[in-house]
Amino acid sequence: MRTFMLSLSLFVVILGGVLVAASLYFYDVAINRGTKDFLRNNQDLQQAQPAKATAELHPREWLDQQPLETWELESQDRLRLVAHYLPAEEPNDKIVILAHGYTSQGKDMASFARFYREELGYHVLLPDARGHGQSEGDYIGFGWPERKDYLLWIEAVIARLGEDVQIALHGLSMGAATVMMVSGETLPSQVKAIIEDCGYTSASDQLAYQLKRMYNLPVFPLLPATSVVTQIKAGYSLYEASALKQIEKNTRPILFIHGDEDRFVPTGMVWELYEACTSEKELYLVKGAGHGHAYGTDRDTYIQKVGDFLARFLL
Repeated sequence: MRTFMLSLSLFVVILGGVLVAASLYFYDVAINRGTKDFLRNNQDLQQAQPAKATAELHPREWLDQQPLETWELESQDRLRLVAHYLPAEEPNDKIVILAHGYTSQGKDMASFARFYREELGYHVLLPDARGHGQSEGDYIGFGWPERKDYLLWIEAVIARLGEDVQIALHGLSMGAATVMMVSGETLPSQVKAIIEDCGYTSASDQLAYQLKRMYNLPVFPLLPATSVVTQIKAGYSLYEASALKQIEKNTRPILFIHGDEDRFVPTGMVWELYEACTSEKELYLVKGAGHGHAYGTDRDTYIQKVGDFLARFLL
């Protein structure tokens, strides 16, 4: 009996050690700041349809030629956060704050910045999320700590452009989850509408989906263990980072956008989010679009849908 108990204890210790090692590994893969090799050549991120040939200047080249201003602020946990501000060509009171995706940065939203400035005439703010671009931070928050950072950017916009400013939030992928998480907070009246494009229901749902799809591994106990590591190292739980729960508290109009061939953030998630939202809402499913490619797949309709939606709320 004693031998059995010793063997059992040894097995438990070894199993615990393996679980800790695995959770540290997945923290490093998914949450720690750095290059994410698993995104390279990932078929779930490929464009389902090739973009149309165009003689236009590449969006990033276009953005780099614009009169950008660098804004900085300090987060509640004392990180230096950076954003780039692009004023409208003509004075007005409308601005969009863009939110980029996972491992990206603000300037990677150049296509959307160009659309808002040239098509809608908005001012544009392009923040680098914590742990991305020029902003400080050694972890990725999947939108949860970032939601508080975006509240600070909203305050900065009001301070700069005045109390009469009208603000739209537009996020892509993780940025979409971020603006949805922001939506559940107490927002100033200047925030008029929200556009979310291919956002996930929660960090835990998204990581559970990828554990199964990419690694064919069980969610339990890996995800709970990784969440504990995330709580210790980054200060938040993967289970509290929920766009779905925040959407339930939202009072702002939201346009939900998703590609019907999205396999990175499965299209089914947008239906859960849409059903949970009790404010004014619209849903735009883009046929043939993979993850993050709704705009490139059906650009003209995208421009029309977003423009028409915002025209109802930013007057």
